[in-house]
Amino acid sequence: MTPLIRPLRHARAAAAAARGSRARKAVALGLATGLAAAGIALGTGITAGAAVQGSLPTGTQLYKDPASQVARWVSANPGDSRQPIIARRIASQPQAIWFSNYRPSTVTSDVRAVTTPAAAAGQVPVLAVYEIPNRDCGGASAGGAPDLASYDTWVRNFAAGLGSGQSIIILEPDSIALTTCLSAQQQADRFASLSRAGAVIHAAAPNAKVYLDGGHSAWNSASEQANRLRNAGILTNADGLFTNVSNFNTTGNEVNFAKNVLASLGNPGNLHAVVDTSRNGNGPAGGGAWCDPSGRAIGTYPTTNTGDSAIDAFLWVKPPGEADGCAGAAGTFLPDVAYALASAGSSDPTPPTATPTTTPPTTIPPTTTTPTTTPPTTTPPTTTPPGGAACSVTYKIASAWTGGFTADVTVRNTGSSTVNGWSLKWTFPADQKITSAWNTKATQSGAAVTATDLGYNGTIAAGGSTGFGFQGTGSGTGSPTAFTLNGAACSVS
Repeated sequence: MTPLIRPLRHARAAAAAARGSRARKAVALGLATGLAAAGIALGTGITAGAAVQGSLPTGTQLYKDPASQVARWVSANPGDSRQPIIARRIASQPQAIWFSNYRPSTVTSDVRAVTTPAAAAGQVPVLAVYEIPNRDCGGASAGGAPDLASYDTWVRNFAAGLGSGQSIIILEPDSIALTTCLSAQQQADRFASLSRAGAVIHAAAPNAKVYLDGGHSAWNSASEQANRLRNAGILTNADGLFTNVSNFNTTGNEVNFAKNVLASLGNPGNLHAVVDTSRNGNGPAGGGAWCDPSGRAIGTYPTTNTGDSAIDAFLWVKPPGEADGCAGAAGTFLPDVAYALASAGSSDPTPPTATPTTTPPTTIPPTTTTPTTTPPTTTPPTTTPPGGAACSVTYKIASAWTGGFTADVTVRNTGSSTVNGWSLKWTFPADQKITSAWNTKATQSGAAVTATDLGYNGTIAAGGSTGFGFQGTGSGTGSPTAFTLNGAACSVS
């Protein structure tokens, strides 16, 4: 089964200046709650009293796709040192299956390939629908159906595969929160199509729960998002809203925001919310970094046992370890990224996974410590490349937009001895500043940058290479012309 790998949305806002509203998406609102602990449900007394009872029964078993990218990687790499923690903390968990490739002729069978085994196992699949025309406002995850008429047909075919079992539908991330590229008429047309989609899904699959795009707590106001959701048919053709998809905001902030949206909608008893907690264990990255930022952690394990009648589930909608588009091609599973996220999580899941073993607290506890993201327990001694230019560096600007860019760096050991532990240094030629990095720890003082290994990638065999990348800001994107590896000058290729 190969249906569903998406071009991972939220490589969103690669051209941040072109989408002013997106620039706010990774802004931290504080309250780093440290909710990555296994199965720790969130009980809150925050704001508006919401719906009377949840839409999903406590103890609902969510479906784990045996053909997911992380499951395949774990199976294929039993000897990899990163495999055990990735297997325990990520591959063991149910995650959303994305439908983002426009294949109208096969979508019904593609959906059945998920819902049929899920129903047989007595589990509930999470399906993320990502086909709305002009999705991501033409950004890094551009695509979708060619027009709304085609989309309506595609949704009918999608719904035909859901069957009579329970399912959770995450209907079109960003489609309601991100409309800056649409005229008023286009926005109205999109919202009408989303309302039709919810009605079609419910008609074909009465046990499906449909959640519409609620954005997240650092984007539109609750009242504005509620107005948009109302126009998109949430009161009649949906079961609630989702928040934080592919983002990093703390669960406490998202629960608070979701309740405020529900309050703005009048707290209808049939509406609830789900929150994406897949990567928010350490909250959002500093400086507004959103594209594969370092230092993040897996969040609360997927569960319907939230301890809050307004919140149906904490879900992993964005599969941890799949790239946003900076560390690798959007949607690609990267074991280094998965390892870093898993290592920063506070604990393994507690069997049965995602089921709390203690009564949830009534208030959100403040974070007192931040889990480390340094994966190794020991670091091999650093060795200097022998001889003159025993290293070579390739520095490439991968993408650029007004005020920002991403870069890929490849370091080759051209010497005859293995390098154990590396530190690469260079000086930017202009005002560039690194905001986030992957596969390295990057520090900067003025224009001078030092990038060091993360332990698991610290060995470069003779003739071998390693790579890393980063996102930066600055008015220029000129490339450095001189690099040193562990103090030895490198050639530049």
